[in-house]
Amino acid sequence: MKVGLYFGTFNPIHVGHLIIANHFAEFTDLEQIWMVVTPHNPLKKKSTLLDDYHRLEMVHLATANYPKIKPSDIEFKLSQPNFTVNTLVHLKEKFPTHEFALIMGEDNLNSLQKWKNYEVILQNHELYVYPRISAEPKPELPFLAEFQAKVHIIEAPVVEISSTFIRNSIKNKKNINPMLPEKVAEYIEHNLFYTK
Repeated sequence: MKVGLYFGTFNPIHVGHLIIANHFAEFTDLEQIWMVVTPHNPLKKKSTLLDDYHRLEMVHLATANYPKIKPSDIEFKLSQPNFTVNTLVHLKEKFPTHEFALIMGEDNLNSLQKWKNYEVILQNHELYVYPRISAEPKPELPFLAEFQAKVHIIEAPVVEISSTFIRNSIKNKKNINPMLPEKVAEYIEHNLFYTK
């Protein structure tokens, strides 16, 4: 099975994440999309994150009606902070018959050189890249030259919703329900998340 790994803190998961995941599930050769909930992104402050299991539960609630999209807590079992290259090795050992590809935004592709052992990732995995709106000119990425066949730029919908905007809006008592799957909005409201 060919699986697309969509990594994120999902703090919280929102309709933008679902639109992207569903697009890759329906309009590429990826057979399943695994939403990999990241316990601690090495580039983010941990203090801003909800508890891992609350974020995982929200991904479960959001994806319940999407049979091709699955929540994954695979990184919860790995030492923290973790790096994508370690997760990929672990997944390959656990699911030797699966083929794993990475789903990422154009901004992540542009900074891929900063990732730990990015060459190993490129040698062993395909990348599926979705566009981002940016005023910046597209950078030249010479480090990708030898891996062009592994990088697929997908004309996916451009969705400019951020979890940070949602958290700040909840804190400021704004109604942002259209940006959240209904069950996720209910879960956040019930638990009074992001209100402080």
